[in-house]
Amino acid sequence: MTRRPRISVVVPGKDVESYLADTLTSLARQVEDPRDLEVIVVDDGSVDATGDVARQFADRLPGLAVLTNPAPTGLANARNQGLAATTGRYVAYLDADDWLAPRRLTVLADAMDALRVPFVRTDHTTVRGRRRDLIRAPQAVRGVPIDPRASILPVDASTMVDYPYAWAGMFDRAMEADGLLTFPPDLHTAEDRPWIWRLFLSAGSYAVVDAPTLCYRRGVGSSLTATYDRRQLDILEALRQTYDLVRRDRDAAAFLPKITRTSLALIAHHVARSRAMTADVRRDLRAGSREFFAGLPQDVLAAEARLMTRARARTLHGLLPRGAARHHGSRFEEAVA
Repeated sequence: MTRRPRISVVVPGKDVESYLADTLTSLARQVEDPRDLEVIVVDDGSVDATGDVARQFADRLPGLAVLTNPAPTGLANARNQGLAATTGRYVAYLDADDWLAPRRLTVLADAMDALRVPFVRTDHTTVRGRRRDLIRAPQAVRGVPIDPRASILPVDASTMVDYPYAWAGMFDRAMEADGLLTFPPDLHTAEDRPWIWRLFLSAGSYAVVDAPTLCYRRGVGSSLTATYDRRQLDILEALRQTYDLVRRDRDAAAFLPKITRTSLALIAHHVARSRAMTADVRRDLRAGSREFFAGLPQDVLAAEARLMTRARARTLHGLLPRGAARHHGSRFEEAVA
């Protein structure tokens, strides 16, 4: 009988031949028994040697499988494809240009065994050239089971739904049956926003744990954060899906202000970046943003618009419905007067 791996790692990537060897080398340092680790690399339509680099690790990673897509499908679809091929009890995601400190995955799996929670979350380290910055998960309570819903609020502080990184943790694959490990198909950006909200609205418990770090590489040219094409418009669909999740929740009244404030912030960020986009993408982003805001509960939107900074208000000028902008002599109206 084939032994089932303890841990499965899904590694999607496109045109990452310059980084993938570092990623896979770090995975070879995660477990004492190589049979405990399964690695699913999804070569998502690369035109470089990404697949060849991955296959060179077959001896060092006996549980390695390389799935090859003839054309790119996008990060969400590639993650879902990799997840469907996994067999381990625990699942982790790792972008193909990042890497792990030794034994990180073993520490996370041991923590899940000890705490008996369906998922854990961790801090991470951002890497930009030689600079390293430790980024803390917003939940300060460590090493004990927590109700995920209790980590969504407050509205005016960064919380765990504002920390949506799929790779910053580990998951019991039993959650797959409830759709909590998959990402909305065909989203090319912000796919983690509806995913993290669904996770924290639906899971029974979780824990934040200390573990050897994950290094998240910033400033990579192929990253979607460094691109300005039509894929960036998916932020609007991602937010619509997230809003629909929250609106249907039993505690919608409590959580709608949170997702509304998040939506204002994320759309403002994309609009500010749109100066580097082509005219048609910029136009469609603004038109889609107006439509999105018009579909929100206007009383909640107006209340959150009142609290925006002047800089954000200027960025969103002309995108919010007039009723929201004028609510109680809002700061938005003052900023653009």
